[in-house]
Amino acid sequence: MNTNIMISGVGGQGTLLASRILGRVLLGQGYDVKLSEVHGMSQRGGSVVTYVKFGEKIYSPIVDEGEADFILAFELLEAARYLSHLRPGGKIIVNTQQIDPMPVITGAAKYPENLVQKLRDAGADVVALDALSLALEAGNAKAVNVVLIGVLSTILPIEEAAWRGAIEALVPAKLLDLNLRAFDLGVAAAKQ
Repeated sequence: MNTNIMISGVGGQGTLLASRILGRVLLGQGYDVKLSEVHGMSQRGGSVVTYVKFGEKIYSPIVDEGEADFILAFELLEAARYLSHLRPGGKIIVNTQQIDPMPVITGAAKYPENLVQKLRDAGADVVALDALSLALEAGNAKAVNVVLIGVLSTILPIEEAAWRGAIEALVPAKLLDLNLRAFDLGVAAAKQ
């Protein structure tokens, strides 16, 4: 059986590193893994999406509407934007941080309210947490991605050591302790 994961966020939030950590962990478990990165206006705070598919044999990296088993959303509006990709019974892990898109910044639109509840009302199994606060606790706001990977690690049936090994392999040495703290905080938050 194949598993489909979407990672969505805003440019600069570390979605690509998160997908690389996930891909490395899955390859290490012997899965066939396909990754596909879709960049919006990532340098300008636009939407960035990565698809991660794994299983015995994967033929396409794309996750179509209604196929995602998990959505890892780095920002609330990004979770809502890709809700149609979640399969019935799928799970969304979402950072409750709000990053105003350009229409909100310019006053042309308002940021939607009660998004976590709206996701749940649409039938999604939602794990919502303030990953930004946990990243700051770990030492840097940019560690939101690894906090969310920590949460995901508690859901997928893979040993914690494999996740830590992937982080050690992919994060620069000077940022390793901070990222391992962020991972641990995500794991702890998921277990509460």
